[in-house]
Amino acid sequence: MSDKTRNQVLLVLFLGVLMGALDIAIVAPALPSIQAFFGVDDRLLAWTFSIYVLFNLIGTPLMAKLSDTYGRRAVYVADVTLFALGSLLVALTPQTQFGVLLAGRAIQGLGAGGIFPVASAVIGDTFPPEKRGGALGLIGAVFGLAFLVGPILGGILLSVAGWQWLFIINLPIAAVVAGMGLRLLPATRPEQRKAFDLLGMAVLGVMLAALAYGLNQLDSQSFFVSLTSLTVWPFLAAAVGLALVFAVVERRAEDPVLNLGLFRSRQTVLASLLSAGAGLGEVGMVFIPSLAIAALPTVVDKHTASYLLMPVVLALAVGSPTVGRLLDRLGSKVVVIGGSALLALGMLLLSIPGWTSSLWLFIVAGAIIGLGLSALLGAPVRYIMLNEAGASERTAGQGAIALFTSIGQLVSSALVGAVAASFGGGVGGYGAAYLAVGVIAVIMVVLAFGLKSRAQERAAGVATSSQGGR
Repeated sequence: MSDKTRNQVLLVLFLGVLMGALDIAIVAPALPSIQAFFGVDDRLLAWTFSIYVLFNLIGTPLMAKLSDTYGRRAVYVADVTLFALGSLLVALTPQTQFGVLLAGRAIQGLGAGGIFPVASAVIGDTFPPEKRGGALGLIGAVFGLAFLVGPILGGILLSVAGWQWLFIINLPIAAVVAGMGLRLLPATRPEQRKAFDLLGMAVLGVMLAALAYGLNQLDSQSFFVSLTSLTVWPFLAAAVGLALVFAVVERRAEDPVLNLGLFRSRQTVLASLLSAGAGLGEVGMVFIPSLAIAALPTVVDKHTASYLLMPVVLALAVGSPTVGRLLDRLGSKVVVIGGSALLALGMLLLSIPGWTSSLWLFIVAGAIIGLGLSALLGAPVRYIMLNEAGASERTAGQGAIALFTSIGQLVSSALVGAVAASFGGGVGGYGAAYLAVGVIAVIMVVLAFGLKSRAQERAAGVATSSQGGR
């Protein structure tokens, strides 16, 4: 494939991932309008996000496996089309049918769940090992760009049109991406197809649903009490039990949804654990405005506190492509160690009351966190999995990374809120929460020292590239 064609392929992948990432950030400004339109309470309104996350979790391994079975192009275009159909359903929801909106959000999440792992696998298929880091870094930068542009774009659209247009705008973008995808993406096909692992997919779907629901029902104000609630512990216990069942089912499956053989490699185990830690750190930054209001009451209020996320987002947007280039030169071990160390430093700084008493020091800590996350959420961890997974398991490997990241995100929302509440909230409570996240990031630094050196990594990349899985 020529460099020109590769760049066109990268543009298709970039637009698809941007569309999916924007939909998370762009919806936030519209929540008050959606709530007023349907007349629902806060708890029900929260399912606008929760159901998207849940089906995104389910869609990730499902679409990843379908991609390895039926080819990247077909599944990528199908994911984009599903996302568009979900967007249309949300936009057309009648005022009295909030359940229809949730169904549309579920369809969106299902489609979006496959877009990023399939895009990463296409990069693994079409880019040589020495160029994968830069391409993955560019795709990873999309998330920083989306979180930066999304709220602004959402606010502009809401000022001139109804909230429905936040979803209608996805339709022409999806049409362009699908059309370009059909024309440009490689039409890979497996040499032979095996029976799809329906039982494994069913067990995994129920397990993830139980985990997501149980974690979402935790009450940070009475964390230990809520653990004994019938809306929490049975679901968390079911998730643990189903994880064991899933392991048994996958070992017996002819063509498992998630090949547990991937985890025989120390690299893939470490990559999965680091992904969960990155997801935990990513959601942890959402609480920065709450800490800022408590620490700087005379400088920051509820209307301006969200602006303190900008240093994190800008650092993430700038750091992701830079990390991609460093990855090609230095290897994932050096980059991940550096990123984990920066994440740990930024989180630990936020746990120091004296540090958060200054607005500028607050901004510095946020920028450090953003740079750390740019080395963990984008290219490096996915690069590790591309080098370790064979061609026939490439998308499944990327799906595993996305899956562990999402699990880390789910755990983080419960953990940070629970620790903050347990220590009385305010500066002390959120400081304790960021101390906990900082300690986890320090553990990630230690884990990263177990990764392969640059020379070993190059050898693994060449070996997997030469496999004829397609």
